[in-house]
Amino acid sequence: MNTPANIRIVLCRPIYGGNIGSVCRAMANMGLSDLVLAGTGAFDQLEARKMACWAADILKSCRQVATLAEALADCTLVFGATARMGLYRQHTRAPREWAPAILAAAQSGKVALLFGPEDDGLSNEDLEQCNHLIRIPSTAVYPSLNLAQAVMICAYELYTASGVFEPLPEKSPAAANRMKERMFAMWEQMLLEIGFMEPDKARHMMLGIRRVFARGALSEDDVRILMGIARQTRWHTGRTKKMPDGNEG
Repeated sequence: MNTPANIRIVLCRPIYGGNIGSVCRAMANMGLSDLVLAGTGAFDQLEARKMACWAADILKSCRQVATLAEALADCTLVFGATARMGLYRQHTRAPREWAPAILAAAQSGKVALLFGPEDDGLSNEDLEQCNHLIRIPSTAVYPSLNLAQAVMICAYELYTASGVFEPLPEKSPAAANRMKERMFAMWEQMLLEIGFMEPDKARHMMLGIRRVFARGALSEDDVRILMGIARQTRWHTGRTKKMPDGNEG
């Protein structure tokens, strides 16, 4: 599900050019491009361009409108971000909870994510134009986030939920058991030779070593590195000898 074109970021009365530019950069990072500034006063254009970095095209193409109603006129749903508590701000959900609903709604219409000014956030009058409220989880001691950080968190959750991102696959395949057993044999011999453990305690100690390595998946490259450590250690101690499988340790 990938509908960034139908998701609009609306900044209501933003104050600082640096924050506006940083919002542009956050949007570019997460594949969003529709930015509207509502009720914006004069702001530092140079600072905005500096903070936008390579997202200057979003800054250049953003629309500035006089009122919030104008910014939201063509939107089918509006999600307002608020950190303040109150009678009309109790029914909030975290961005991660809202992300599937936002993406689903964006399949058929324009959806706006609304953020208030840096000094006091969205007013009760602003909330009248919101269908749902977003609250980013944060400490009660200081719940208010920087404007661009709030946009980034929401945009990140949408990007993640859209399924667009695919992590790179591990280039090295998972190590087969026979390869890992050879590595354990090398480590056992190495640990005995450097005096880390006594022969009568070797089996017990190796169970512990096996548990350590079992906490994560080992690829063939991982095992080669671990075998290289054992081989180099034994060479350094001058006690390299034939391993059980007939290969030199």
